[in-house]
Amino acid sequence: MSAAAASPSPVNALLKRADLLFTGGLFVIVLLLIMPIPTILLDTFLALNLGLSLLVLLAIIYVKDPPEFSAFPTLLLALTLFRLALNISSTRQVLVNGFAGHVIDAFGHFVIQGNYIVGAVVFLILVIINFVVITKGAGRIAEVSARFTLDALPGKQMAIDAELNAGIIDEVTATARRVKVQKEADFYGAMDGASKFVRGDAIAGIIITLINVVGGFAIGVLQMGLSLGEALQKFTLLSIGDGLVSQIPALILSVGAGLLVTRASENNNLGTQLATQLFRYPRALKISAGMLASFGLMPGMPMLPFFGLAGLAAFLAKIMQEQEDKTGHAHGAEAATAAARAAGATKAGAKPDASAAAGAATTSGTAEDVRKLIDIDIFAIEIGYGLLSLADAKAGGEMLARVTGVRKSLAREKGIVVPPVSVRDNLELEANDYRFLLRGKPVARGTLHPGRWLAMNVSGSKVRLKGVPTREPVFNLEATWIDAAEKKTAELNGFTVVDPASVLITHLSETLKVNAHHLLGRQEVQQLVDHLKQSQPALIAELLPDLVTLGIIQRVLQNLLRENVAIGNQPLILEGIADFAPLSKNPDDLSELIRRRLGLYFVPEYECRPGVIRAVTLDPRLEQWLAQKVHRTPTDVGLALDPATARHLLEEISRRTGELVAAGQPPVLVASTEIRLPLKRFFESSFPRVTVLAYQELPSATEIENAGIVTPPAHLARAEMPLKAAA
Repeated sequence: MSAAAASPSPVNALLKRADLLFTGGLFVIVLLLIMPIPTILLDTFLALNLGLSLLVLLAIIYVKDPPEFSAFPTLLLALTLFRLALNISSTRQVLVNGFAGHVIDAFGHFVIQGNYIVGAVVFLILVIINFVVITKGAGRIAEVSARFTLDALPGKQMAIDAELNAGIIDEVTATARRVKVQKEADFYGAMDGASKFVRGDAIAGIIITLINVVGGFAIGVLQMGLSLGEALQKFTLLSIGDGLVSQIPALILSVGAGLLVTRASENNNLGTQLATQLFRYPRALKISAGMLASFGLMPGMPMLPFFGLAGLAAFLAKIMQEQEDKTGHAHGAEAATAAARAAGATKAGAKPDASAAAGAATTSGTAEDVRKLIDIDIFAIEIGYGLLSLADAKAGGEMLARVTGVRKSLAREKGIVVPPVSVRDNLELEANDYRFLLRGKPVARGTLHPGRWLAMNVSGSKVRLKGVPTREPVFNLEATWIDAAEKKTAELNGFTVVDPASVLITHLSETLKVNAHHLLGRQEVQQLVDHLKQSQPALIAELLPDLVTLGIIQRVLQNLLRENVAIGNQPLILEGIADFAPLSKNPDDLSELIRRRLGLYFVPEYECRPGVIRAVTLDPRLEQWLAQKVHRTPTDVGLALDPATARHLLEEISRRTGELVAAGQPPVLVASTEIRLPLKRFFESSFPRVTVLAYQELPSATEIENAGIVTPPAHLARAEMPLKAAA
């Protein structure tokens, strides 16, 4: 490696010492406040101040996103302090020596041509422009931007969390977006405060200049023996020159601050952004050229500048129009070429009998259409015409991308590959209605209000929101559709506020989870087996086709999904099937045996705290009695109960599990292995969200905290059970 390549560049070495340079710069500013400096050094610092201001302005022009320049508020404070320190140093030189260097002298004699009245007027105009126009406007924009950014912060963070939960983005992207949102809030909050620095600097500039004039006049007359006119001429020129040297960099920084806070986020710098948007429309340039020429024809108006500008605008309009026409012709030529190729291919493959070919094409097309009519989507979303904007990516709708995210999320969580979800409109639905179809049958539906927000009362707040009362479609929570003006009130009072697309996606996710076992067909199982065969060839060779069929594997996986048990650990599940298949080929028996192996993985989901499950249990006498009522068929298993006992059992389970739900805990019932599945199948339609676990499924370290005992009905306790106990 050469010495040149090994040694760091001067720029890199300078950047590594940037902290020391900044610290040293602040120390120099402090010294300027208290120590006199020679005029040559003052000239250097004044030139440096002007150069840094121009550098900041140019950097702002090339910034693509305002928060990229997050150091600007701090830099603005440092430069303002530097400028005030230079004001103090120059004031000291003016009042003590009557000379403050060549830079201030040049501004006093060349820029304003030695006329202190003209200088005073120019100085006041600059101060007014800076203070009244630029600084006030930039400060107001910074204040509004900070307020709206901070107000939108919770909504942006919730949107990121929703996309992460839906699987649209990963954790790394979500973290990057959260950091970006936080940077935006910090930046605009800092800019709101930094704008006050510029405003205060403009006021300080006026006061310092007035002090210099009065102080210089007094020193010139009383100490230097100058006449009134000479003192006024000399010190006013120096004071005005000093003020101009300070106000021009201040004006540049104020313009930079205004440009920074008025910019919207773009992928281009400011110059490119303005050029592409200002000269985008040739017709506007043509009209501008005509208007400028009309001004030049007015009596007394100079023709040369107006006609020159009109000619320039017309020339630019012609160039832009030619470029636009060329682009349009290129697109047209591509389309024509594609059409010609298609026509040529048809002509080359056509038979001599054109009518026969046309007839064949018609017949083929008709048959293809008929086949499409009999195809049924496995899962589809139908929406009313009022919700089409949610599915239109061009209009900013994210529903299609978020549906894909839901499929990815279910693949990670449940181990099932959800088939593509069809999204289509249905004019038979109300404008804002939607529904989910499973193989053509509606399984869920809901209503959205585009442009509004759904506020769910999860905290039990007593506040009544203005809007349309409704119920949340997934968990049936009390909710209200509110407008944007009511959103902040809802968030401050503990309501959970989500947008319409998130409501639909959450409903879709829960519906797919509930119906996951219906989505798993033999073809999907075959794909899972083929995928697993690459990593577990010995397991698949042992399992298929000697021990079980593909249908038995499908039924076992469906039983697990039906009770919300993930099938992502497929090697363990198939190993269990291979181990227990010699004992039984019944899918229900196999799934029960496999649940015991999987308990370590799915039981912790229902823990109220680590290692503890709070659950409802059955009276041992009731369990023994129910075990005798188990009814099995080759295809199903259930309980054969009389109406009175069934009603009592449902009421008791409803009451006990309702207490768990009210306490914010999952509704869980634990029973013996013999009756777990029959009991679940018995009340599944009445309590689909109640989970039934077997004692044998619980990990050895898991404890049960009893939340209530389901007792037997009174007529059984008095009659049958004592008799059975005696027998």
